[in-house]
This record gives sequence, C-alpha cells and structure tokens, in this order.
Amino acid sequence: MPTLPRIDAFADELTAIRRDFHAYPEIGFEEVRTSGIVAEKLASWGIEVHRGIGRTGVVGILEGRGGPARRVGLRADMDALPMDETTNLPYRSTIPGRFHGCGHDGHTTMLLGAARYLAETRDFPGTAIFVFQPAEEGLGGARAMLADGLFERFPCDEIYGLHNSPYLEAGQISVFPGPAMAGADFFDIRIKGRGSHGAMPHNGRDPVVVALTLAGALQTIVSRNANPLEAAVLSITQVHAGSAYNVIPEEATLAGTIRTFSPELATLIRDRMREIAAGLAISFAVEIDVDIRSIFDVLVNHSEPALAAAEVAREIVGAENVLTEVKPMMGSEDFADMLRAVPGAYCWVGHAGSVPVHNPSFVLDDGILPVGASLLARLVETRLAA
Repeated sequence: MPTLPRIDAFADELTAIRRDFHAYPEIGFEEVRTSGIVAEKLASWGIEVHRGIGRTGVVGILEGRGGPARRVGLRADMDALPMDETTNLPYRSTIPGRFHGCGHDGHTTMLLGAARYLAETRDFPGTAIFVFQPAEEGLGGARAMLADGLFERFPCDEIYGLHNSPYLEAGQISVFPGPAMAGADFFDIRIKGRGSHGAMPHNGRDPVVVALTLAGALQTIVSRNANPLEAAVLSITQVHAGSAYNVIPEEATLAGTIRTFSPELATLIRDRMREIAAGLAISFAVEIDVDIRSIFDVLVNHSEPALAAAEVAREIVGAENVLTEVKPMMGSEDFADMLRAVPGAYCWVGHAGSVPVHNPSFVLDDGILPVGASLLARLVETRLAA
C-alpha cells in the first residue's frame, strides 16, 4: 500500500496549511496562533480538543468505531527556531528572527493530516490521542506537558513521533530499536575578571585570555578523558566579551552543548568541566561560574513499537526504502521524555532536499506531507487492531 488515497486527495490542502504555518512561525511557548489553528481544525473534524497542556500544547481525542480498547498516541512538535530565513520563498517567514528551519511546520501538518483521515474513517477500535507539543527546541515542551499530567489525563499504551530528514533519500523511512538520539546538556560559563585599558593589561585580569584558554582545555575532555569507543560531543557555540577596541572587559562568557548516550559519560564530562574551570580560576585569579543544565534525555526506541513502525513504513514506501540498521544520531529530541513514560518509537522520513535543518536556507519538501500523514494514520489503525 502506498500513501493513503484519501490523504492524497487532500494533499494540496495539507501543503496550504503547512505553508501558512511556515509564513507565521512561533517559537517555544509562543505558539498561540499555531495551536489555535490546530485546535480549530481538530474540532471541525469532530475531535475532542483540550488546550493549554504544557502552556500552549494541544491534545485531541478520537474514539474509533470499536468502542473502548487500547489507546495509541501520535505526537508532533509545533515550534520554530529563533533565526532568520534566507530562502526567499513566496511563503517565507513574515516574522524577523523566526523561522521553521527544522520542519516542525511539516510535522504539525502531517499529524493534522492523519487526524483528519482517522476522523473521517474511524476504522479502528480504541482511541487515538493526538499530541501537539510546544517548545521542542531546547525549552522543555515535552517536560511541560508531562508536568501538566499529559499521560495521567490522556493515557496512552504506545506513542509515536517522526521527523523530516534531508539526510535520507526522498521516499526513505528510518526507524530502529534502542538508543536513537543523544541526550543533551546546555551550558553557560561566566568568567569575571578585572577590566582595564587595552594598552595596560597588567592592570587587569583579562577574562578573554581565560575564555580562550578554557575553550581549548574543554576540548581535551572528550579526546583525553572519555572512552574513545563511546560517542560524545562537547561544542562551544557562543563566545561573548567586550564592546570596544581599547577596553579589556570585565567579563567573558562561553556557552554550548554536551551530547552523549551514557549518563555516566555525561557525568564525567560535567565533572571535568567544573574541575578544569576551577583550576583555571585559581591560575588566572579570576572567578568562573559553570552552569550546566540537562535539556534532553537519550531517546530510546522501544523494540516492539519500532519493529511495528518499520512494518507500517514498508506498506507506505516499500521494503527497499525502510532503513532499520542502527545508526544513532548525536542530535537530540525531547520526545525522549515521552518515551521514558510510555513505550513507543520515533521515525525519520526522507525528503528531496540537501540543505540541513537549522540552516537559514533549509526548505522542507511538501511531497512528504502525505507520506508522514499516512505513516501516522496507519500506525493507529494497525496498532489498535493488533
């Protein structure tokens, strides 16, 4: 079975919905317009709607024809990134500093497509739960929904999510059991020295020199402290200091991210960061404050749901286009938090595009909207019939 014919019939409407979301992107916990459209469309299809879950999250409930039975959840993220778009598309972002550069507009649209199809057919026993999550991009949207009692209020026996992938070929779907995406920390390091005239450095304690030294030292943690057979990344992504050519500033800051698949390795990296910073603070007679925050858990696909998702994917794109070889990614995804609470799986849907996500020139291929919607819809039908 290829993409579902009923979904293909309203594919143009899905494209219009996705491009509207794209033109009016909203970042985490600000998805007021987006969640309003989602709630309105779900209600128009006869789906019970609950708003304000995790601040701007939406949950839809749909009973099948077969009466009470098992409950399967489907989840999509709604938020954009705080960055500018450079695509110059006719439906490009109309809001400066806001861009759907990760394709969440597409994920939301795919789940709407699946919800519409299932509401029109209801060819399943049990209950479908549609979870539209805010703030996936590092702001803790999944944890906010869980703290609001997501699975206590809307119990699920299984839950599934997906992500577009410009790294796969168009028409390919990847899913496999076990660890699939890394856990992530974000960190901020503040160095407080003593400012002085740029021509008289001996009167100051230069935080810029300390920041440069610390940045180099931190890179030795993965190369010299971590087991080389265990994957880990420590990336410094921000450096801030100074405002004039002739002033040594009072402060400098570093910020970045840690990625691992092991809690023990994450702890080692955090400890070494603090130890190195403490040593340099003594060496340079400055103050160094290290703030490390756990943002994402390791995303672990459960075995049976992952195998079931692969089987459904074979129906949609053909067995030759379903990739089940284990290839974990160093990227992170807060659907991991939901998978810690409920069994399920996360899939990647390839599309025709070569620009990576989180790039200002990223373009989502609208051709995958019926593919993702069909995959999600068939997961409900097959898992509730199982």
